[in-house]
Amino acid sequence: MRDTAARTNRNTTNNNGPAVKSAGARRRMRLWMSFMVLFLGWAGYTYIDQSGEIGNKQHELAERQAVKDENDQALNQLKYELNRLNDPEYIGQIAMKKYGLYKPGEIPVRVSESESGND
Repeated sequence: MRDTAARTNRNTTNNNGPAVKSAGARRRMRLWMSFMVLFLGWAGYTYIDQSGEIGNKQHELAERQAVKDENDQALNQLKYELNRLNDPEYIGQIAMKKYGLYKPGEIPVRVSESESGND
């Protein structure tokens, strides 16, 4: 009798034991899955948010790069003009064109535009 009672106790223990363990495993699995869903949701939101910000920053960078290129071009033009101003011949040309100054002994030749048809 004891053998049969022990066998029935073992059967109920074995039947109840795995049932309890599978319920705990299900609970842990549900907890793990809810954590993963929350984590992946947060990661997706962060990715989308940062993608938008990166797009805006790239647009700003392109605008600033264009402004920088324009400024570099203007700087190069000014450096070229500065180098030309160090040349005495160029200074003489500017003096003749803007101020009507000529070297001693030079005779200025002026051409009027109204008489250009008399070729």
